[in-house]
Amino acid sequence: MADPFQNVDAHGSDFVETVVSVLYNRAHEPVMAGIVDDYLAGLDFPDGGVHIEIGAGSGDISRQIAARAKGGAVIGIDPSEGLIAAAKKGTPVPGLSFETGDGAALRFGDGSVDNVVMHTVLSHVPDPARLLSEAARVLKPGGRLVVCDADFEKMSLGNGFADPMQACAQYFAEHFVTDKYLTARLRPLVMAAGLTVERFSLTSRTITTGTGARNWVAMGGRKMVETGLIGPGLLDALLAEHDRRAEEGTLFGHQPFVTLQAMKPRA
Repeated sequence: MADPFQNVDAHGSDFVETVVSVLYNRAHEPVMAGIVDDYLAGLDFPDGGVHIEIGAGSGDISRQIAARAKGGAVIGIDPSEGLIAAAKKGTPVPGLSFETGDGAALRFGDGSVDNVVMHTVLSHVPDPARLLSEAARVLKPGGRLVVCDADFEKMSLGNGFADPMQACAQYFAEHFVTDKYLTARLRPLVMAAGLTVERFSLTSRTITTGTGARNWVAMGGRKMVETGLIGPGLLDALLAEHDRRAEEGTLFGHQPFVTLQAMKPRA
C-alpha cells in the first residue's frame, strides 16, 4: 500500500489538515526544535543568499530557516497544493515564499543556491537519489545540503512484550513511510550525488508527553480499521490507553533522528 505522504492531496482535505497539525506539533516539540536549531547553526547564510527547503509541507521549518537568513531569500517547495496553501496562511516573513514544485525537477539554475534542506522528506519518496542529484545540481560550490530524517524501523512505543502500542507504531511505519531504512543508506546516497559528507549524527526523539506518539496510534490504528484488522471500538481503546499513559507518566515513545550535512566540493 502506497505511503500517503507521497501524494498528500490525493487523500483529501481532512488528511491535509491532519498533516498540517502533525507537522506543526512535531516542529514545536523541544527535542525537534533543538535538532533544527543545531543543524541550521552549522550553515552559512550570506547576505543576498538563496536557501530552499524541499518538501516544506506547511512551512514550519522554512520559517525557522528564514529567521536565520536575514537579507536572503528562503523558498519552501512542496508538491502538495494543500500544504503550500496552509503554509501561505501563516504570518508573512520578509524574504520567505512558498511554491508548489517537484524536488526532482527544481526551477533553479545550476550552482545558484546556498543551502538546501530536506527535513523528513527522503523517507517518503520512491527515488531519493533523484532529489539528492537535483540538490547537488543547484547548489553553489561550497554550498551545503542538510538532510534530517527518522529511522522509522527503530521507532518504539511499547513498554513490554506484545504491547499493543508497539503494534500501532509498527503499523504506522509500515503504511505511512516509503523507506523505513532510508537513514542506513543515506551516506552512500549523498556521496553518489557528488557531495562530501561533513557530519552524520543521531539524536533520540523521546516522547513522554504531547501528541507525537498519539499520531502514530491514531493514524496507524485508523489504517488497521480501514484494512479490517481491528474494529473502531478497539481504536478508541488504544487512543484512550495512550492518553492514560501520558496522564500517569508511563508513556514512552522513541524515534532516532539522523542529521546529515554535506558540502558541494569547490572547483
